[in-house]
Amino acid sequence: MEVLVVHAKSGKELGAFSVTESTSIGDLKKQYQRKYGKYYPERQSYRTDPRGKMLKDEDRLGSLDLGNRGKLYFKDLGPQVGWTTVFLTEYAGPLFIYLIFYARPSIIYGSLADTPRATVVNIAAGCWSFHYAKRLLETVFVHRFSHATMPIMNIFRNSSYYWGFAALVAYFVNHPLYTVPSYGDAQIYGGLALFILSELGNLSIHLAFKNMRPAGSKVRKVPYPCGNPFTQLFNFVSCPNYTYEALSWVGFSVMTQCLPGMIFIFI
Repeated sequence: MEVLVVHAKSGKELGAFSVTESTSIGDLKKQYQRKYGKYYPERQSYRTDPRGKMLKDEDRLGSLDLGNRGKLYFKDLGPQVGWTTVFLTEYAGPLFIYLIFYARPSIIYGSLADTPRATVVNIAAGCWSFHYAKRLLETVFVHRFSHATMPIMNIFRNSSYYWGFAALVAYFVNHPLYTVPSYGDAQIYGGLALFILSELGNLSIHLAFKNMRPAGSKVRKVPYPCGNPFTQLFNFVSCPNYTYEALSWVGFSVMTQCLPGMIFIFI
């Protein structure tokens, strides 16, 4: 049998390919790359209808009821970049940027940098560094991605968000004229406790997700709490990893009494 590949937007015929009912969309992508070299599999998307749902690599052509010379609609997803590369870039930037403001204040603040630092500023630097170091390590050792790549422009959009807010928060928290929180140690250590507990909760959820997906697979299981008490949040919210993430930054912002930190959470 043959399948005719048609451009989803223009309707132009891009080629006919010899296939069998057991041929998968992933196999078709490889055939298409052999004909059009620059379109590697991660860049290709196929649908049975121009505006339909994107087909999965594991879908078999025989299950799509295309007939003897059916049509598939092709869309170019554009240049791609690996998810791991995106995450490492997103998270390394804020760690490096924040530590420039903290470790080399004279570069940013000039002669004002000689002003003595409050203890909370040192704690904040430790919390910020821990968070992004944790994210980098999770990217390498914990996360299992459903897709190998994402559109390359996402790396610029996402990095602008993380890097820009890193500079904004760091500028205010590490500023020589920074004032300590209004309620002193109670506010500082209360915020720190919330930050630490939320970071542990976030890690717990990520580990639970990892254990639900065998290595090398795309299995999607319904998540339930396990023996770790932090995972009980699965009973109350859809995305507890993000709930803990937001609470971490609430704790950080309370601890530092930093308005840019609250804006970061809101955005």
